[in-house]
Amino acid sequence: MLIVSKLAYSYYDKSICTKLASFLLSNIENFAFSLFLHTFAKQINGYDKTMAEQEKWKWQEPGTTWKGIGLYHITLTITDRQHLLGTLVITNNDPTTAIVVRTSLGNALIDCLLSIPHHHPEVQILHFCLMPDHLHAVLYVRHTMPTGISALVRGFWQATKKLGRAHSVATTFSIAPFPSSIALNAIQKNLQEECMDSQSLQETTEQFKAFSDSLRKQMGDEAYYQLPPVFTEMPFIRPMGHNTQLPNTIRYIDMNPQRLATKRLKPGFFRVQRGIVIGERSYDGVGNTTILTDEHFEPVHVRQTMVKAAEHGDDLPLRNYMNSCVLKARKGVVMVSPFISKQEKQVMQVLLREHRPYILLADNGFRDYYKPSDHLFDACASGRVLILSPWRYDASKRHISREECVALNTMAEEICHHLST
Repeated sequence: MLIVSKLAYSYYDKSICTKLASFLLSNIENFAFSLFLHTFAKQINGYDKTMAEQEKWKWQEPGTTWKGIGLYHITLTITDRQHLLGTLVITNNDPTTAIVVRTSLGNALIDCLLSIPHHHPEVQILHFCLMPDHLHAVLYVRHTMPTGISALVRGFWQATKKLGRAHSVATTFSIAPFPSSIALNAIQKNLQEECMDSQSLQETTEQFKAFSDSLRKQMGDEAYYQLPPVFTEMPFIRPMGHNTQLPNTIRYIDMNPQRLATKRLKPGFFRVQRGIVIGERSYDGVGNTTILTDEHFEPVHVRQTMVKAAEHGDDLPLRNYMNSCVLKARKGVVMVSPFISKQEKQVMQVLLREHRPYILLADNGFRDYYKPSDHLFDACASGRVLILSPWRYDASKRHISREECVALNTMAEEICHHLST
């Protein structure tokens, strides 16, 4: 059987695309190739999720349909985090130059996203960013939808799985029925350029779809649906409830390539480190562990008595305490706290603004691909913060309990006592 070498991360070539597509569509009728695909489908391991499991929309509250006007942040992720959608390119080790050069699968995925308004005219794609292993998009629902956002995203997800199955077969057998990459990073910055390049994107998608349809015809439904679809998890949907969330979300999406570049250039500060023993406790941590070797540590814990006194007009004790925390930090003392209350968060903001090192105790652990939030990311990259948690990550956790607040403040005092002696 003839095998065509992959054009890995090359730029788009229409003539090559056409020739390769013709090859595949003609050779897929070949009996030996068809038999080979049947064998491949039966040997696939790892994709054993049942349809019942796939139908769980865990992000949606029971009884809600989200049909009305609104803004939604959509995230589609490759389950095992393979970099199948693009390659991160960093120039001169400068994370601000980071761009993602898309693979053919990445381009086809973007085309699927941009085609949503053709099927749902009430929806507008406001913004998107493709990363090597996931996609972010902001959708604006301008009119009430007949079926709701879940049905829309379900259809998008099914279309991406069709592309994923074609990609799985093509890459496994080193077949390239489509171009491998196009440097279209300007697309997400200029809507007019999106329209200009839409034909190229559509052609890429059509190659995937034609290949996928031919696979299904030759293999039959049972074997075809055993192929790994790449996108095995439902897209996550987050509704945006107020005006400030839109610019913050767009900024977060746009910063994704730069954050990934920073993590790759400084992996030690972003890798989850297990089993950091301090005193008699063990913590998981993210950030600069050398902070633990400093000489002086002090907890930040604003007492309720100070807050209540301030509410009744006597704010001097509260102001004096908060000022003392900042003054200690300016003298080289590492401040340690879960920074839970409003006043403690204000102290933390001063530490961030003045680039002071500190230790943050988190109320939840770290998932495998943990990424600090905006205000912590730069501090992590600069080695100015260490985030510790005594607990493992709990995906269902939403709020911190009073017992956890007390426990974390106690741990902050323990850490300071142990490290300062």
